[in-house]
Amino acid sequence: MKIQHIFFDLDNTLWDHRKNAYLTIKDLFEKQEITLHYNIGFEDFHSVYHEINESLWEKIRDGLIDKEYLRKHRFYDTFKHFGVDDEELSQYFEEHFLDKILNHNELVEGAAYILDYLKSKHYTLHVISNGFQEVTERKCILSGIDKYFKTITSADSVGVRKPNPKIFEYSLGLAEAQKEESILIGDDWIADVVGSQNYGLDVIFFDVYKENKQEEGLKAITHLLQIKEYL
Repeated sequence: MKIQHIFFDLDNTLWDHRKNAYLTIKDLFEKQEITLHYNIGFEDFHSVYHEINESLWEKIRDGLIDKEYLRKHRFYDTFKHFGVDDEELSQYFEEHFLDKILNHNELVEGAAYILDYLKSKHYTLHVISNGFQEVTERKCILSGIDKYFKTITSADSVGVRKPNPKIFEYSLGLAEAQKEESILIGDDWIADVVGSQNYGLDVIFFDVYKENKQEEGLKAITHLLQIKEYL
């Protein structure tokens, strides 16, 4: 059956979360004069934050923790790594991070072009995101890409996250799409590739960081414009 529905992951597939998060944390870091007060360099701080945040998101994906745990610990654990045990300061960063990140809406290179291209080919486009419901739609709206999508599914809408098959089932049901006429494009090997494959959904792996994971027959790209090779 010919592909009619394309499901995109959002963060780091279309919406450049890593870049937008970097800029947001840098703003907060400078506003609070962290280097002056604690003698911590921003690049060192961000590097530790990134590792801690990625690890916590993997645990959320695997159902080991919930989003409240992540929100309590990602900045707290980062500051604690540098010997700063300050819950109030950590909570300040967390509360302002989710709000202020929406001031930065950089897209992954080629995102706007490829969305225009796919729309011109009359594909119906959708989003399936593991992100928080309260920010997923706002990211799409504020970056100007909401107009491309018929449906936007965030994990909080379903109560589970990719790779859990229930989120794929929910999103395809919302889109009124069949597996055989659908494909997902995403950057996370476990959530997007393994999750789609286990659900029986075709997938394109956006290997943006060139992990070079090899699997026979797998569709893979390192730049969004390469989607044109498959669709």
